Amino acid sequence: MALPPQLRSIQHHLRTAQEHEKRDPVVAYYCRLYAMQTGMKLDSKTPECRKFLVKLMDQLETMKKELSDNDSITQEVVGNAHVENYALKMFLYADNEDRAGRFHKNMIKSFYTSSLLLDVLSVFGELSEENIQHRKYARWKATYIHNCLKSGEAPQPGPIAMEGEGEADEFGAEGFAGAGPSHGGSFRGAPPSEEDQDKSLDPGPAPGIGFTPSPGPGPSGPPTTNYNNIHIPPGAHAPANTPAELPPPTAEGVKPVPMPRSVPTVDPTLLNAQQQGGVHLSPEDFTKAQKYCKYAGSALQYEDVSTAVQNLQKALKLLTTGKE
Repeated sequence: MALPPQLRSIQHHLRTAQEHEKRDPVVAYYCRLYAMQTGMKLDSKTPECRKFLVKLMDQLETMKKELSDNDSITQEVVGNAHVENYALKMFLYADNEDRAGRFHKNMIKSFYTSSLLLDVLSVFGELSEENIQHRKYARWKATYIHNCLKSGEAPQPGPIAMEGEGEADEFGAEGFAGAGPSHGGSFRGAPPSEEDQDKSLDPGPAPGIGFTPSPGPGPSGPPTTNYNNIHIPPGAHAPANTPAELPPPTAEGVKPVPMPRSVPTVDPTLLNAQQQGGVHLSPEDFTKAQKYCKYAGSALQYEDVSTAVQNLQKALKLLTTGKE
């Protein structure tokens, strides 16, 4: 069924869900959950919107049953960590490509998709200030680079002073809403071909539960907010072993040689750590410690030893000292 015009703002999140249907069902589930919750706020009264949202709810229930043995679905803390890790890995890939001056359609889409997934984190509660800024930066960068390439200009790599106000929530409806691969996850595969990159920016077939998105505006010009105070060094807010560059494609039948992993030094004071006398932990402290452990578990799903160790050390320090 067609997507009602009143719900047009969720079309990109539904398309992202469709793109991840097989690659990462957890990401697909939470994208649809965000779309459903947002759609309810936009318009749940008109007949066409109500019918569309009811069908989306049915799809979510089916997915929830199919994924009932997945901790990322049954436990919100794990789900939060899973989606956030995935979004930040995608952001870091695009950011590294940008800083290296490698401008292509797939990195633009990665910037934009990471901003959509940071939207999705709101189903777990308010976004952190850090993620709000990541989202704003990713959207601006996607718009800026897309417009530069479209007009034949050379984009300036890395963080730059930005001029304009507001966020491009609906930008790129024609340019970034493709159903092609976004190459998220651990980014250990070969770089996408030119054909894949072109597909990733083509409007493509209608996403989600069979709706047809209404025509959207063309890409808007970059906003003029000054982002000089936003400092996003590579690897600072995403798993540390995400490669700065995609490895070259390997010959068919030849297994790639595993990359050596750098494991962070463990704080020796934590090796035999015991809770210090007089330390009283609040319910919030226990929740934070649990979250660190869940983050570590999620990082291990990506074989990211560095991030797992860092989060486990944070949890151990909090539990033994009552301080972060």
